[in-house]
Amino acid sequence: MNDENSLGLEKAVLYIRNLDNCPPSYLNDPGRKDFFEIVWLKNEVYPISFDPVGRIKGDWVYLIPPYRVHQLNKAGKNGELISFKRSMLEEEDKDFLLDLFRIFNVQGEFSCLRLDEAASKELGSIYSIMENEYQKENNYGMMKALLKVLLLKLISVKELEFTSHDIHQKRVYEFLMLLESNFHSVTNIDFYAGKLGISSKRLNQILKEKLDKTGTQIIHDRIILEAKRRIIHSEVTIKEIAYDLGFSDRPYFSRFFKKQTGQTPEEFQKMARAHIESNLNTLI
Repeated sequence: MNDENSLGLEKAVLYIRNLDNCPPSYLNDPGRKDFFEIVWLKNEVYPISFDPVGRIKGDWVYLIPPYRVHQLNKAGKNGELISFKRSMLEEEDKDFLLDLFRIFNVQGEFSCLRLDEAASKELGSIYSIMENEYQKENNYGMMKALLKVLLLKLISVKELEFTSHDIHQKRVYEFLMLLESNFHSVTNIDFYAGKLGISSKRLNQILKEKLDKTGTQIIHDRIILEAKRRIIHSEVTIKEIAYDLGFSDRPYFSRFFKKQTGQTPEEFQKMARAHIESNLNTLI
C-alpha cells in the first residue's frame, strides 16, 4: 500500500499522510477529485459564524466527497489526511454505503465534525494502526478493514451530532438524506413531506427554523451544486447535464441556473476554468 507516490493518484486507491508533510504532487494531482477525503485537524481553530466568540479551538474532521466543486487545502496544518477511492468500499454492504454517502454529502461541498476528547482518542487509536499497516506491502485487505472501522466511527459521531438534538433536528436530517437520494428526479416538496409523514407547510417551517431556507430553496441549492460539480469535473456538455438533472431542455436549465447563481452555465464554466488555471481551486 506504500507505492502511491511513485504511481500517482490515478493508480492509487488509498493515500495517507500527515498534513504537515503533504506534498504538492498530491494537492495538484487532477486525480484527487476522484477521492473521498478525510481531513483531520488537531487542536486547530475553526471559525463558527454563529458562535458569539467567533472562533473555537479543538479537533475537527472535514468529510469531503469526490467530484466536489472545490478542493480543500489544509496542507501544513497539524493533523492527518486519509484519501480513498470508492473501490476501497464494500459494494455489497448497501446500508454502510448509504450511511457513508450521507455523512460526506449532507452539507453539499463538504461537512465538518467537531470531535470531543473521547472521539478523538478513539479515532487516534484506529489511525495509529492504519498508519503502521499502510507502510507494509500487499496489505490491501487489512487496510480495507481498518478504513471501514474508521468510517463507522465517523458515521456514529455524525449521527450523534444530528440525533442528539430535538425532533425537529431529526426531521432536518431525514429530509437531507431523502434529498440526497432523490434530488435528480424529484423537486416537489410534497414528496419529501409525505415520506416524512408531515405536511409540506410544517416541513418548510422546520427547515426555515433550522436552516433558514425553505425546502424548495434547499432542493434548488442541491441541484445547482450538482450542476457546478459536473460542469467543472466532467466532460459532458451542458445540454447533457441539463437532461441528467431532469430539465426538459437546455434553455430552461440555463434560466434556472442564472436565476439561482446570477450567471449562465457557460459564464460559470468560463470563470471556473480560469480559476483552476490560476491554481486557485481551493477552499483555504
